[in-house]
Amino acid sequence: MPPVVTVDKLQKAFRYPRRQPGVLGALRATLFPDYQYVQAVDGVSFEIAEGERVAIIGPNGAGKSTTLKMLSGVLEPSGGDARVFGLTPWRDRKALAYRIGVVFGQRSQLWAELPARDSFTLLGQIYDQSGPTFARRLGDLIDQFDLSALMAQPVGRLSLGQRMRCEIAASLLHGPSLLFLDEPTIGLDITAKAAVRDFVVAAARDTGQTVVLTSHDTRDIELVCDRVIVINQGRIVVDQPTDQLRRQFLSHKLVTLHAPGRRVEIDLPGVTRRPSEAHLAVFEIDTRRVRVEQALALALEGGGVEDITNEDPPMEEVVREIYAVA
Repeated sequence: MPPVVTVDKLQKAFRYPRRQPGVLGALRATLFPDYQYVQAVDGVSFEIAEGERVAIIGPNGAGKSTTLKMLSGVLEPSGGDARVFGLTPWRDRKALAYRIGVVFGQRSQLWAELPARDSFTLLGQIYDQSGPTFARRLGDLIDQFDLSALMAQPVGRLSLGQRMRCEIAASLLHGPSLLFLDEPTIGLDITAKAAVRDFVVAAARDTGQTVVLTSHDTRDIELVCDRVIVINQGRIVVDQPTDQLRRQFLSHKLVTLHAPGRRVEIDLPGVTRRPSEAHLAVFEIDTRRVRVEQALALALEGGGVEDITNEDPPMEEVVREIYAVA
């Protein structure tokens, strides 16, 4: 089966006029502009298969959102090529629009003056969606994102978190096979973030929907995506499954011991005690220097340990480690 997304040496450079000081400088810049170029995306290549959930991450200005905008047809590249469902996004925007859903966290696809329900109805008409199928899908989305109390309110009066829930629902009204999400959980509270993540994962598993997202929230990456592409200065520096990324960039484990009766110590090279609450001892274990089993055996020698938790460090620590070497 051919990939859903194919990107081959994709490039995007933005042109800016150089500023010149003083009145004469401003006049000279107007009559004889001197442009400088900033390479936002510099020869990016990758493929995404049907049903994959891929995160594109990187520091601010790395080229993540620019890449998504080219793949969704919003921007035309300066060089290279891309195909989405065999279509060229910036040339076949109308045909592609029926097959993709897009959410840009800072840009709305809804009408600020209209109630949310009217915006959804208009979008349904734009995408040629009507009848029982559309009504059922809209009802499911209203329930999933808890939108019933918002449907009669003008979109412009909604809070950022409320609007983002409506934006994500709007992107799914026409049943797209591919979903582009640029900072999808920005401004959402913990409950709303969980609802968005759960719905995206469930939809992908139930319908085979492909998901490509950018996010600075590491929980989005960790809970939604099974593959991570890291871009830095417009180039791909890492492209790996999420689990493999953890193993390569962090050879540490976090072990938490619950010992109400005594203070637990593990005096071994490669074991560091982290700040923790009373009766809890949290240790970071460098598995390159010491085995977890060895550290636990030493901790258990004195008795009194009632519970043990062994886990990977948070995804944000993995991301920091990646940026450090990128």
